[in-house]
Amino acid sequence: MIESSLLQSEPVALPERPSGRQVKSVAAYSLLVALMTAAHLLVFLPAALFHCAIRNGRRAAWTVALIGAGLGAVIVARAVPAAEAQFAWTYLATVVLAVMLPSLVAIPLVERAEPFGRLVVYLLIGSMIGLAAVEIGARTLFDISPFAAQIEQAKTTSAELTEFYRSKLPAEASAGLERWADITVYVLPAGTLIEFSFMFILSLLMLGRLNAWRELASQRNDSAAQGAWLFRNFALPDWVLFAFVLGGLTPLVSGLLQKIAANTLVVVAFLFVLQGLAIFRFLLVALGAGFAATMFGWLLLGFLTVTGVGPLLLGVVGLFDPFFDFRHPKKRKDDSHESHSD
Repeated sequence: MIESSLLQSEPVALPERPSGRQVKSVAAYSLLVALMTAAHLLVFLPAALFHCAIRNGRRAAWTVALIGAGLGAVIVARAVPAAEAQFAWTYLATVVLAVMLPSLVAIPLVERAEPFGRLVVYLLIGSMIGLAAVEIGARTLFDISPFAAQIEQAKTTSAELTEFYRSKLPAEASAGLERWADITVYVLPAGTLIEFSFMFILSLLMLGRLNAWRELASQRNDSAAQGAWLFRNFALPDWVLFAFVLGGLTPLVSGLLQKIAANTLVVVAFLFVLQGLAIFRFLLVALGAGFAATMFGWLLLGFLTVTGVGPLLLGVVGLFDPFFDFRHPKKRKDDSHESHSD
């Protein structure tokens, strides 16, 4: 009885691999991380670190991150022109502090199958801290502001697009696009965090389909862990509602506080839309929808999204899920069946 409870509460490592194979594995992961960083293909970078930790241990994952960051530093030092070096170092610092470090810190949470939505929120908080550290470090060391540079680039791009559409569209339509461009620039930090949320979510979805995670969940004899990273199980912690309320203060405040509230509102609203989408996916599986019915459901949702109604409905459903629990606690026996893809 005691042994069984320990298996449920503590993460169980996979059998230790031979040292030679482990060294080769760490070297391969390090090269993969370095290539992802150099090519700006970060979408599955957290997945690489999570998978390395499950196969080779947490120390190996930290080693991979250090080697990958070191190789990235060599590339910046040797291949980047001096005029672009400052921003290249800033990018590398962003990857290390806002992507790698939160992922490494979250490895124990991944191993014990922390709830999907809660883990994503924790990772985003870590990314926020990392981005703030990069901004402070860049101002201190290089006397530059990565955030200000992004704002200027976004303003330039928006101005070019506005000028282009102004010559193609009626005055009212071009004015609406100009207002939309100004809003996009205003909530640029929220856009960065939304991009990071996609990266973390896709990495966890990928991890849940890899054999290493399935073997780990099987050894723990934990059916919940086997389906932990299915998208239909994405559920935000209840306290995110307070962040939504904070964002709702946007029209009532001004200055820096208004900017913080507006960006918080955008990020939280996006997460609630994702939660609504996860509930939609859950209902399709719970109802046993076949291929044709599933495709019809997604096509209908796509049509509603184009009209602007879909995201609103999904956001409302996600927002009220903590109160009504649209996903009934008594799940179907085949809830984590592998034949259902998310």
